[in-house]
Amino acid sequence: MSNLPSIDGRKMIKVLQRAGFEVIRIKGSHHFLRSPDGRATLVPIHGKETIGIGLFHKILSDCEITVDEFLRLLK
Repeated sequence: MSNLPSIDGRKMIKVLQRAGFEVIRIKGSHHFLRSPDGRATLVPIHGKETIGIGLFHKILSDCEITVDEFLRLLK
């Protein structure tokens, strides 16, 4: 069906940091990330709960990162 990995919020943040994003603030379990060029997104961290496919695509869309780029950063 899909070759997308199931990852939790902490792993998502690590991958986005490799892409140049940094956590600018945290409110509860929501981490706000921004890149130097102004792209921003929000990543929830709810324990070891994995990020759903819809939210996964929304985060990548906010960051203007393709799935292929994300998979390269994940390795």
